Order: sequence, then C-alpha cells, then structure tokens
Amino acid sequence: MKEKIIYFDNAATSYPKPEGVARAMVRFSTEVGASPGRSGHRLAVEAGRIVFEARERIAQLFGMKDSSRVVFGSNATEGINLGLQGLLRPRDHVITSSMEHNSVMRPLRAMMRKGLEVTVLPRSREGLLDPQEVRKAVKKNTKMVVLNHASNVVGTLQPLPEIGKICREKGVLFFVDAAQSAGAVPLDMEKERIDLLAFTGHKALFGPQGTGGLVIGERVEEKELVPMKRGGTGSRSEMEEQPDFLPDLCESGTPNTVGLAGLLAGLDFVLKEGVERIRGHEIGLTDRLLRGLLETPGVTVYGPRDGRKQTATVSFNLRSMAPSEAGLRLDEEFGILCRVGLHCSPSSHRTLGTFPEGTIRFGLSYFTRPEEVDRALEAVGELARKEA
Repeated sequence: MKEKIIYFDNAATSYPKPEGVARAMVRFSTEVGASPGRSGHRLAVEAGRIVFEARERIAQLFGMKDSSRVVFGSNATEGINLGLQGLLRPRDHVITSSMEHNSVMRPLRAMMRKGLEVTVLPRSREGLLDPQEVRKAVKKNTKMVVLNHASNVVGTLQPLPEIGKICREKGVLFFVDAAQSAGAVPLDMEKERIDLLAFTGHKALFGPQGTGGLVIGERVEEKELVPMKRGGTGSRSEMEEQPDFLPDLCESGTPNTVGLAGLLAGLDFVLKEGVERIRGHEIGLTDRLLRGLLETPGVTVYGPRDGRKQTATVSFNLRSMAPSEAGLRLDEEFGILCRVGLHCSPSSHRTLGTFPEGTIRFGLSYFTRPEEVDRALEAVGELARKEA
C-alpha cells in the first residue's frame, strides 16, 4: 500500500499535476518524438505546433500580443540570467530588494565584479517594498528594477502596478521574477507595465521540471539583447551568424519539446480553470492555515499573515525546535513533506531575522485539500506541545 503523504512543497515544485500533463508527455514520446523546426515532415510539424501553442498560451496568460517574444528555456533562473546578462552593461545601475532569490542575487553579485552598480532596497519584516523607495533610488544611470512578484519564503506580493508606473515614468526597465506567482496570481504585463517577466513551468503552471523562460516586452529591442548561447535554431541555416529576431535570437539548440508538451497541458488546465478561481481557492487555504498556526502556542509565523497579501506559501518556526528537526519529524512521524532552511534566499532571512537557520515553509497549491491543512495543523500543534 502506498504511504499516504501530504505534499506541502509546492513552492519548490508543484505536485500532483493535472492528469493531462503526463498524458501529453507520453503522447509526445510515443506518437511524435521529432525535433520542432528542424525538418518539414509531419512529425516535425506536429512538434513545432506544440511549441508554438505553448508559446501562444504563455502570451495569453500574461497579456502579451506577440507570442514570438516568449523565449523558452530550462526554468525561471535561465530566463532571469538572460534578462540580466543580456541587457545590463558595466556602469549600469540596477535596483533590487533585500528579499530576492539567489537566481537574481547571484548573477547581480557576479556582474558587480565587472562594473555593474547595484542598490538593494530594504523590505519590511512582512516582506513588502515601499514603491516610493524605488522612486528615490533611481539615478541617471539606472537601467533596470528587478524584483520578485511574490517572495519564495513568505509569499508576500509586491505592488507591481505602482512600481511599474514609477519605472515607466523614470524610463527604466521593470523586470519581474514571477517564478512563485505565474499561474497562481493574475498577471498582465501591459497593465502592470512589466518589461521583462521570468517564469518557470514546474510550479503553479503545473508543467514538468526543465521548462520556463522569459517574456520580453516590446520596449526591449532585440538589438540590445545579447543571447546567452548561440547555435542551431532551424532558421536562417545558410548563415553562420545568430538570427537577429525573437525567439530564435535566444533559443539555440533542440528544445525540451516533451517538457513543453507537458507545459502546454498545464497551461491549458490553468487557463480553463481560470487564474482568478485558482487564486480564490488558494487564499481560502492560506487563511485557514494561517489562522491555525497563529492560534498554536509556541509557533511564530512570518510574512503578511493574510492570504490576500501573499501566495499560498507560509513560513513559520517552532520556538522550541530548529526548523531542520521539525521538517524531519513532520516527514517521518506525520507524512508531511515541506521545505526547511534558507530556501535559496539568505537575504530574505536576514530581513526576517531568521538567518542562519531559516524557517519551516509550507507551500500549498490548487490541489491541496482543506483536510490536509487541518491535519498539518494538528501535527504542528503536537510537535509544539511535545517540546513545550
């Protein structure tokens, strides 16, 4: 008999997936299998259709008119690196915040050694950035503001429309890391004045690992963007120079087409269900979890502590137990799978005051059931009582 588990690590990778995701990947592997854009035969055409439709769905989800400006890669990290390394030059100035993922901070730190200037704005203990601090930090050489939409540690949602408006007024690019919010929170690049948006497929878009990329707004000119890699694209094969148009400029090599088939199925599920409906369900689950944790003696909860102000990601600690021990016991004694530690965002924990041990993170999803939340609350309460 399969052990019954409660999966609360959706902020890392969503599980389970909609049934159609696995079916789409099996169908591609058994009935298609060809490389998209590399041949003219029927299977290559079908592979190309799958990639094109996945690109169209991403554009639809984020309010982009031109799907050719959706660049696929292996994950949001690759998309972030493409946007940062492809557009920033020495002596440019970038504004970011104290609660970014290492997928943003590590490229920026490396580029600082080559002359990039970086300002890290502090966030509140709830994880919120004041838009006026962004306005005050803009300088003559500011090229970009790069921020996550939702914290991967406490789920805090940033006021994108206000920040986007400031960026547009100041003539700087607004780059949003949507790894935690894409598919779970409504996003419209035009309305929120987002110029670059990095997304991953394996979280709330319900696709497989190894899928994601970058959506490039129309204010970014192809001639300004330096690709991270160059090679075969299936287009302009008579040339030994990289194509100068999107998406081919930034998509060299055979893509993860079986993964994109799965991502397409995940996107179809999200669009059919509707992001607003998904969001509403997750707000209810998050508030249910937060109420229970806040009522449990010996538990400290971090972040906004309000489902409307965060994603379905909740961080907390037990006062009498290290998060590493708590995570192990939740798994072994209760079958609750979560993540503990620093969550690849040490600066977030310095902001929260939880460095260096980090927190216990519960990441819920659209497939989480209320009774699973209740069972997890019972388990946390039992651990807290045992160690009191």
